[in-house]
Order: sequence, then structure tokens, then C-alpha cells
Amino acid sequence: MKFLDLAKVYIRSGSGGGGCVSFRREKFIEFGGPDGGDGGNGGHVWVEAVDGLNTLIDFRYQQHFFADNGRPGAGRLRTGASGEDIVLRVPVGTEIIDEDEETVIADLATLGDRVQLARGGNGGFGNAHFKTATNQAPRRANPGQEGVERTIWLRLKLIADVGLLGLPNAGKSTFLAATSNARPKIADYPFTTLHPNLGVVGIDNTEFVVADIPGLIEGASEGRGLGDMFLGHVERCAVLLHLVDVTSNEYIEDYRTILGELDAYGAGLNEKPRVTVLNKVDALDDEMRAFLRDEFIAETGVTPLLMSGVSREGTDEVLRALRPYVDANRAPVVEEDEEYGDGEWRP
Repeated sequence: MKFLDLAKVYIRSGSGGGGCVSFRREKFIEFGGPDGGDGGNGGHVWVEAVDGLNTLIDFRYQQHFFADNGRPGAGRLRTGASGEDIVLRVPVGTEIIDEDEETVIADLATLGDRVQLARGGNGGFGNAHFKTATNQAPRRANPGQEGVERTIWLRLKLIADVGLLGLPNAGKSTFLAATSNARPKIADYPFTTLHPNLGVVGIDNTEFVVADIPGLIEGASEGRGLGDMFLGHVERCAVLLHLVDVTSNEYIEDYRTILGELDAYGAGLNEKPRVTVLNKVDALDDEMRAFLRDEFIAETGVTPLLMSGVSREGTDEVLRALRPYVDANRAPVVEEDEEYGDGEWRP
């Protein structure tokens, strides 16, 4: 199944049915009076976050969604049937964006979230509605209200606890394959990963989800390489795992390149907790590991962990370093007492 995280959709709610002009015509009833019924309401357009979906591929093959129109009213005060609603079922984590591609209409971050995108038109009044003491035989009825037509964008942001960052060939997919049952494509050339991958990792009886996104390069914010279009998938993560290829001759500059792209992207990614790891240490001896680690600390002020995704050396330590951030993000928020402010009970 192809991964798709952005889709343009055209929706239209149903129009209301028209009211009816009718009069009672029955034997032995001389003055029957108006009995035209109202039109039915048009169907609404809803969007709902459901389980079992992790891509927007369904919206590549169908982009137009129209709710049913309401039925017109009829004589004998019969109201027309209302149109059926239509529901767009999307993965959890989908954002609904207006046609300008900037205004966020809704963020369906929780399973079961449901939002009305377009309200159906009201049905028109029949002539029975206009009967008064001075107008006992009205011969007019209202048409139904037109439905709402609009264009929206669906943008999927994966729900993950940890987001992987790094240059191409930093070892992100290898780490994901070594710590989970995910099987991303792994090769010795850049941009092997062309779309995000998810994997469930476990450590010390705790499981969390890791998202692997295509690598960033310098100038990604300007569209170089695959650009920064996939960074949206790590916006919801509790912590970022930054992998640095320690075998690179410019591994410190590689580290700063990723930080620069995060700053250029914005959305608060540069302020998220971050765990930095020097990867591929299996290619180095103990003396070189210590030298490069000390050099990295001196240049950046950040204390990194050492790891090798291929030999799985240090992977458990990395997962244990990530766990506190994940647990803190999952902890329930305790609302403070409005009067005392500390949440403690007082007599």
C-alpha cells in the first residue's frame, strides 16, 4: 500500500428540498385549506478519525464527496425525507486545512474525533406554513437552501512517541529495524527512505512508537532533496532522536545542519526534547570513540550517547534514555484546584 500524507478533497453538503404548494381536495370538505408540506433537510458532510488507517491513499482515487439532497415536500402536510449524511473516514492524526493551505479547520488527534465540515441546507417551507387568519389560501412556498461547497486539504501527521532525525545514511532505518519488527528499506546509498515508517519498540516492559522519516540535507527548508515536507510527522512526538554518523569527516557540521533545518522549519521542533546519538561506532576502536565523543562535547556542549544499529551495541541504552520523555508525555494532566491552585485537598 502506497503511503500518502496529503490529499485535496472537494466536498458538498446536500441542498434542502423545496416546499410544496397544495390544498386539501376531499369530498364533502368545502374549504380544505392549504396542506403543502415542508422540504427535507440536506445531508451534512462529516470527517471522523477511525482506527485501522495509516495513510490517505483512499483519497487519491476519490476526491469528490457529495451528501444527498433533501426531498421536496408533498400534500397532506407530508415533509420530504432528509438527505443522507456522508462521512469521510481518515487516520488518527489528520489535520483538516482550508483551501488556502494555511488555516487549520480541525485537528483529529484522538480516535473518534468527529467534525462537521459542511452543513446541509434547510428544507423550504410549504404553503401550509404561511397560512394566517388574513391569508387562508397562500399560494407560495420556499425553495430549499443550497448546500455548502468547499475545497479542503487533508494532511496526515503520524502519531508517534519518538521521531528519528538525521542526514541520509545516518542509520535511522537500521536503528528502527534493529529495535522493532518494522522492515524499512536499507541500502548503502542516500535517500533509501522515501516515505515515513513506523515501528513499535519495547524496553523494560514499556512499548512506544518510533517514526522514521526521510533524511534531511542542507537546504531542505528551501526544497533541496526531499525537502522538509515529512517533518510534520514528528511534530507530535514527545522526543526527537538525532542520529549522527560518527564515521563522517564532518560529523559535527552534519549535526549543526539538522539543527539549522529544524530552526528554519519552525512549528516548535527546535524546542522539543532531543536525545543525540553518535551512530556507527562499531567502525571505531575504543580510543577513537572516546576522542570523537569528547570533541563533540567540546564543540556543541551536548553529551551524546554511543550506538551501533548494525551490531545493536548501545541500542538498549538509547531506548532507556528515550523512555522518561515518553512516560512524561503519556502521564495524565492533573487539573489544579481553581481556589487553591495546587490540586491538594483542604478542609
